[in-house]
Amino acid sequence: MSPPDDTNPTVRPLDVAALQARLRRFSAERDWEPYQTPKNLAMAMVVEAAELVEIFQWMTPEESTRLAEHPQRQQHLGEEIADVLVYLLQIADRCGVDIAAAVDRKIGLNALRYPPKLPSTERPEG
Repeated sequence: MSPPDDTNPTVRPLDVAALQARLRRFSAERDWEPYQTPKNLAMAMVVEAAELVEIFQWMTPEESTRLAEHPQRQQHLGEEIADVLVYLLQIADRCGVDIAAAVDRKIGLNALRYPPKLPSTERPEG
């Protein structure tokens, strides 16, 4: 995936707070809030994650890396990714989780748990 291109007007950063506000409005307009508990949202997210996995189910690893060569499949993939993301955003919103802070913390913890490999010239012998 290439980095965002500031010269391309169709590329924009993901504004988590704006998306969460938009999702709150969407739910409120349909009176869905009573049903969108964290538990229900998590269960729905798992269903959507299964639909995401289903896209890759019978592909070889090589075929899965070439999905972008098939626009219709790629579009379907994007729709399933969006479904999962929407539920994650709603769960975080309802539980008061700051997604940016949580991701930053998790990357930091992973960096401690999985330090980068040393180049072969810097590895201790033994």
